[in-house]
Amino acid sequence: MSIFNTPSKITITCHKWHAPYLEKEVLELGYQVEHSFVTGVKLLGNLNDCIRLNMNLNCASQVLFSLGQFSASNASEVYQFVRNLAWEEYIDSKGYFTVTSNVKHPTIKNSMFANVKVKDAIADRFMERYAERPSSGSEFRGAVVHLFWNEYGAEIFLDTSGESLARHGYRKIPGRAPMLEALASATILASRWDKDSPFINPMCGSGTLAIEAALLASNTKPGIHRDHYAFMHLKGYDDELYLSELNALEEAIHEDLTIEIIASDIDEDAVNNARKNAIAAGVAQYIRFEVCDFRDATIPETPGVLFINPEYGERLGELEELTDTYKEIGDFMKKKCGGYLGYIFTGNLDLAKKIGLKAKKRTEFFTGKIDCRLLEYELYQGSRDK
Repeated sequence: MSIFNTPSKITITCHKWHAPYLEKEVLELGYQVEHSFVTGVKLLGNLNDCIRLNMNLNCASQVLFSLGQFSASNASEVYQFVRNLAWEEYIDSKGYFTVTSNVKHPTIKNSMFANVKVKDAIADRFMERYAERPSSGSEFRGAVVHLFWNEYGAEIFLDTSGESLARHGYRKIPGRAPMLEALASATILASRWDKDSPFINPMCGSGTLAIEAALLASNTKPGIHRDHYAFMHLKGYDDELYLSELNALEEAIHEDLTIEIIASDIDEDAVNNARKNAIAAGVAQYIRFEVCDFRDATIPETPGVLFINPEYGERLGELEELTDTYKEIGDFMKKKCGGYLGYIFTGNLDLAKKIGLKAKKRTEFFTGKIDCRLLEYELYQGSRDK
C-alpha cells in the first residue's frame, strides 16, 4: 500500500483561538473532527487527505501526519524511537529534509538540541542501511519532520505543509503592522457577515481584511496562490491528485460576484499597496478602493458589515491621539452606519471603551503575543445622517 493511502492521525494546527473556525472549515470539507483544542483539531485520514486539507483551509497553520506517539523521559529515548521508524519509506536517501519541533520538556533547555537528535536519528537510520543519507537543513525545500514533546508524551509527524499555511501567499507588500491572513479570515468567519451584503473596511492598511473577504465571497481557496508544499517531497507523491484538486479549486471560484466590498485609508500609499495586493490575489475587481479619512468612507444604503482594525498604540503620545480616534470611530458608527453590524478588532481594550457603544459580543483572538478582541456592535437604523 502506498504511504499516501495509509491512514493515521492528522493534527491540523492553527493560531490560538482560531480552532472553532478551522473546525468549521474541516467539517465543510466532509471530514469528521475527533477532537478540537485551543490551537487545532484532530481527525483521521491519509496523506492524500493532507493534500486536500493543505489547499483548502484558510485558518490553518500546519497539517501534521502522525507517524507515532511514544513516551520519552530524555532526548536519548526520542532518538531511539525516531531511529526505529522506517524513514526510507517516506524520504528519498538523496533527498532533503528539515526538522521542526514544539518542545516543552524539563530536560530540554533549547529545542534545537531536540531537533538535532531527531535529525541524527534519521541520518543514522539511512547510513546504517544504505551508507548514504538525505541532506538536511533549516530551509523548507524538502520533506519536513516535526517533533511534539512535553512532559506527558511525544509524537513524531510528517509536516505536510512546510511553510506556514497562515500566510496565504498573495501579499506582496505587507505594509505597517500587517494582519496575518489566517487571522483576517478567522475574524471574518467569526463575524455574522453573509458573504453577500456590503463589507466596508475603513483604515484598510495593506488591504488584508478586504482581500480575505473577497476571497471568501468568491470561494477562492488559499491553494490557488501556493505551489509548494512539503508533501511534494515525500516518496510516492504523484502530481495527479494535487493537480486534480487544484483544478477543482479553480472551477469552484464564483467569478460573477455583484458584492460591494469597499476598502479605504487616508494614506494614499497604503491604498495603492492594498490595490496591488488585491491584484496579486486575483480579487481586485471585487473591491472598490478609496483614499479618504474613515469618517468619509462610502457606506452603501443596503446594510452589511463595517469592519475596522485600528491601531492599538504602544507609546504615551500614540495612546493620547488614539483615544480621540476611537471616540470618533464610535461617533462615525452611530451617525453613519445605521442598520450595519459593526466590528472592531483591537488589542487595546482600554481604547475600545472610548468607542462609547456596548459590544453585543466579544470574541478572543491573539496577534503575536497580544491578547485581542473582535467586538461586535449592532448599529440600529435611524442613526444614519440624512
